[in-house]
Parts: sequence; structure tokens; C-alpha cells
Amino acid sequence: MDFEFLKKLIVPAQTKIVMLIMDGLGGLPLEPGGKTELETAHTPSLDKLAALSMLGLSQPAGPGITVGSGPGHLAIFGYDPIENEIGRGALEALGVNFELYPDDVAARGNFCSVDENGLLTDRRAGRLPTEECAKLVELLGNIKVDGAEFFLRPIKEHRVAFVMRSPEACDALSNTDPLKIGVADLPVRALKREAEPAAEYVNQFVDQARQVLKGQSPANMILLRGFAKLPELPKFKDLFGLNAAAIAVNGMYRGVSRLAGMTVLDVRGDTPADEFATLEKYLSEFDFFYIHIKKTDTYGEKGDFSGKVRAIEEVDTLMPRLLALNPDVVIVSGDHSSPAVMKSHSWHPVPMLLYSKLVRPDGIAEFGERACARGSLGIIPATNIMPLALANAGRIKKYGA
Repeated sequence: MDFEFLKKLIVPAQTKIVMLIMDGLGGLPLEPGGKTELETAHTPSLDKLAALSMLGLSQPAGPGITVGSGPGHLAIFGYDPIENEIGRGALEALGVNFELYPDDVAARGNFCSVDENGLLTDRRAGRLPTEECAKLVELLGNIKVDGAEFFLRPIKEHRVAFVMRSPEACDALSNTDPLKIGVADLPVRALKREAEPAAEYVNQFVDQARQVLKGQSPANMILLRGFAKLPELPKFKDLFGLNAAAIAVNGMYRGVSRLAGMTVLDVRGDTPADEFATLEKYLSEFDFFYIHIKKTDTYGEKGDFSGKVRAIEEVDTLMPRLLALNPDVVIVSGDHSSPAVMKSHSWHPVPMLLYSKLVRPDGIAEFGERACARGSLGIIPATNIMPLALANAGRIKKYGA
């Protein structure tokens, strides 16, 4: 979508848009000819809404492309995920609500185990408990390197968000993680000449970390990969004229929303019901609400077909609360597919429905992959969802005479 063209057509309106994203919604049957997780789930509320909606399938980054949650969310928010790439390190920092600055380079850290010769024996240190990770982060917080500051935050189990702040920060850096055991960690290399100071700073940090963690067990070293700076995105309000709010429990999704300029609302609790309660509380204060449901993706990646079915059914029981608020536009979809049978993200197009009083309903009283494949929206780029939402909310004027 040409943002400059779209911005000229946007007009204000007293309408509300709700985008409900079930992470990793799309799935596959366990057996050929069977039903997907969404098709298996008992979803009377979503099926009833589907009958009044336009249905289709969305692709975050094009046919055959499997995306992570970062680019998947950028796409559903209307940003081209290829032009606006967010590196993994930056996503990890956003995920723990670390406020990244222009002079920051972030990386994904793993506490790991090495033997007496410095060779890797476990890249994840047995997935040590998060509490132990936090203690090790505190130890590394005392490391000092002239020319740079370092910040570490525990994420979960062995995972750590690593941030270097320096006027000479550059993210053109190689990984220290060799991605296999039986070898030593790698020194950071500058992939561009201007990254040489940053590479030296990180190597000094790693050398000190080796000494600080010596004698710890099972985690006695740290690996770093995915160095990235935070890209600058045009703000959601500037692009679409919407006062937008994000309702998400997990940090990374709150971080991506904040990057887009949305107001990230506090959720009292961590269940979908708590998120819907937040929508009810703040309904009058915003034009656009993004609600993120994580469990669908979690169960998909675990390979738990039944768990993903239950997560979808839980959301379905809450849909009457959303619809009782009478939003002008409702979008229900996902950021990507996560079939339980694959235990991973996949390239399969994502089911979606678009409801408003102005749609031409497809009259298909079912919300599932095959039902959506029959819908009038067809297979569309996920970046087209926002313009369609705006049009159905009466927020795009006529183009031309």
C-alpha cells in the first residue's frame, strides 16, 4: 500500500475497529482429509459472526514464505514486513519492555554450558530455570567496558535480552553462537568496517563474561546472536488517523505495538478474559484496538493439537462480550499459521474474517480454513487488511472526481 496516497484519502470518523489476533491461528489436519484445529474447535460465536462477514485468507509476506511473529504483526498492522525488517535481537529487547534508543544494538542471548576446554556441551544449559537466569544476569551486570554500556534482561529459562549502547553502535556483527556443540563459541566479527568498534566492545564483554561465569553450573557461558538495531517506523496514527491501543500480555507483542506508536494498555491478569475486560474498560478512549491471544501459537509450536483447539474455543466463548460493545468493524485472524502437526510456524495462508455493517456477507456460517478459502476476500496480502478495515469504518473518502 502506498502510504502517502492512502493518507490523502483518510477522513476522521466516530467509528471503532477491533482487530483480534489469535497468534498462529492457521493449522493443518492431523491426518489427510481431516479437520484443522480451527475447524475442529466448537466455535458457535465465530461461526455466527462469519455468516455476517467477508471471509478470506491472508499472507504476511507472500506465497510460500514462513514468517516470525515480528514480520507477521507488521504485515497485519499495514507495514511491509520486508521493507521494515525487525531483527531478532531488537524483538527480544522489545519483548521485555526494554526501551531501545538509536545508539543501541540488541542481541538474543543464551546461557550455555561449556567444558574445561571451553567447548560447548549444551547450548541451552539444560533450559535452566528462569530464576537462575535472573541471578546470572545480575552477575553480568557488573561488567564494564570503556566506550559502551551493556544491559541484560532475563527472558525465560536460558534466554536473555542483550543490549549494547554506544555512540559507535553498529549491528553489522556476526554471532558468537556456532549453533552446534563440541566446538568453542565464536568471536564477534565486524561485517562492515564501521562495525569494528562495536565488535571489539562485544568481544571484551564476552571475555569478561567468561571469567565471571567460570565455576557456575550448569550455565557457565553466554552465546549471542541476531544483533540488530531498532528500525524507525511511521506511526500508526500518522498513517491511518487512528488513536490505537494494544492489548497484549506477552512482551514482544507489546513491544511491536509500541514500535508502531500504539498505546500499550496494562492488562490485569494474563488470560484472554482479562484482555477482553481491558477492551471493555478502555472502549471509549480509542478508535482502534489490537487484541493478541498467545495460547494458540504456544500449543501449535508444542504440537498440542487438542490444546490449540481448546485455546480457540476459549476465545469463542468470549466473543459475545466483544460484540456486545457494538464495534463498527471486527477483524479476526492471525499473524501466521502454526500447525500443531508441524510444531512450528508455517507458510500456509491465515484464516480471516472482516465484519462490518457495510460488508457484503459471504453467508458462510463457518470460520475455518476451507470456509475462508471459499470467501469473497480470496487470498490477500496481510498488508491490505488495514485499508479494508478503514473503508468499512467510513474512514476513507472517494478518490477522484
